[in-house]
Amino acid sequence: MNDLASLDAYGVLSEPDTLKMTRLLPGPIERVWAYLAESDLRKQWLASGQMEMKVGAPVELVWRNDELSNPPGERPAGFPEEHRMASQITELDPPRKLSISWAGSGDVSFELEPVGNRVLLTVTHRSIADRATMLMFGAGWHMHLDILAARATGTEPMPFWDGWSRLMKDYDERLPA
Repeated sequence: MNDLASLDAYGVLSEPDTLKMTRLLPGPIERVWAYLAESDLRKQWLASGQMEMKVGAPVELVWRNDELSNPPGERPAGFPEEHRMASQITELDPPRKLSISWAGSGDVSFELEPVGNRVLLTVTHRSIADRATMLMFGAGWHMHLDILAARATGTEPMPFWDGWSRLMKDYDERLPA
């Protein structure tokens, strides 16, 4: 990507079933990698769960989105306090790439590229089944990455659930019907 100034926080469809998002974060690359690989750092923006850094290794991700911001905002009806998902590492190239299966909803890759003293993080979620799931994943990834950016820059993130609810509406308007 040549023009980093044009980075948009919103995800884009790179294929009909593939959502791609980018964030430019403070480096170095090893610091951003730690936010992906280490459970205690990952739980601050996404989900906890130990990862053995080996292709084929099982991973259980545990989301507690109410704990990502203070206050968390109002959790929408039907969303539990905790969500668990069994995954598996499918590709690994530390500290540049981590891919994991996404329990019946395709796979997700995290790619890191140094850009000066910052790091370009690209998240690609492939094989998303339908538009409703795409909207939920779009809003979810967007909000989780906003929280990661806040954590990486030492700022307070906005309430997770309030942001997620707003982003659901945004993605409904942005993504093709």
